Amino acid sequence: QVQLVESGGGLVRPGESLRLSCTASGFAFSNYAMNWYRQAPGKERELVAQIISTGGFTNYADSVKGRFTISRDNTKKMVYLQMNNLKPEDTAVYYCNARWATINRNYWGQGTQVTVSS
Repeated sequence: QVQLVESGGGLVRPGESLRLSCTASGFAFSNYAMNWYRQAPGKERELVAQIISTGGFTNYADSVKGRFTISRDNTKKMVYLQMNNLKPEDTAVYYCNARWATINRNYWGQGTQVTVSS
């Protein structure tokens, strides 16, 4: 079955870094664009970063540009989110998402908590 499993979340102080990982299984990973979303308490889920199937193009929310980097390894079926210079406003549950718009397929992970606090 389709699975997206996030890991790497935790509690860090402002200015520190975390690297989130998402392991995929059960679908043709290399055909899917991969995205990281986040949802803070009381807020809507928002798109943080995205990377196309080949890894040749990435896009970021303005709030994380220059601090976060998304990458993928199609041989390992994994996608990563390197988060540097974390801020309290980055606190949220982070979700891995796989999307193949052409065939209307969309999968979600269960999320991993990131808390940035002094």
